[in-house]
Amino acid sequence: MSDSGIKEGLTPTEVASYLRRHPEFLHDYPDLALTLAPPREQGTTTSLASYQLDVLRDKNRELGRRLHELVNIAAENEQLVQRVHGLTVALMRESTLPASVRRVVASLREDFHTDFVRLVLFRADTDLPAAEWLIVQPQGAGALPEFAEFLKNAEPLCGRLQPEKLDALFGQHADEVRSSVLLPLAGSNAPLGMLAIGSTDANRFHPGMGTVFLKLIAEAVAVSIARFPAK
Repeated sequence: MSDSGIKEGLTPTEVASYLRRHPEFLHDYPDLALTLAPPREQGTTTSLASYQLDVLRDKNRELGRRLHELVNIAAENEQLVQRVHGLTVALMRESTLPASVRRVVASLREDFHTDFVRLVLFRADTDLPAAEWLIVQPQGAGALPEFAEFLKNAEPLCGRLQPEKLDALFGQHADEVRSSVLLPLAGSNAPLGMLAIGSTDANRFHPGMGTVFLKLIAEAVAVSIARFPAK
């Protein structure tokens, strides 16, 4: 063992670990800094100070890039918050079920720029409009066995849906849907239905995406529908 407390026969990893724990080492042994060979590009030389400065610059550039990404994400989230809030307020102002479901579809298409929307309701109502985007199933979830597991889990499903789900939801447009989101509309005692959003962009919806705003949309829609008793 030497006077500095370093044993002989150390591995490079152990040396590096020691230096990290003793950043003042080169201050105590300044002559050693003159013998170190910092990394350099082929055909060029550099000092230890210059190398350290280059490393700091690289780190600053990386931090700047990450900060820029975070700022962009924050701006996108702010826009989403405003759109979800706008949808919620608009639904609160509607006084009938038909007007509410129309508002849901219009907002998703216009404010959220979706390609396809399908609203599935497990109820019958004579006032509901006959529209391609509305699927009325008064027999409830039991009439759609392909969605049984999804409704049991009661969690958003993002990405590429199985063909049988796509066919049931989007019909003749199923082949155009490259990615989608399926949201459960939860009631106090039983599911109220489902909300499906489809996109022609295969990368718009994917399994790893965040679902906080999607859940807020689903909750707002479910509460709006639940306000009106079935006729």
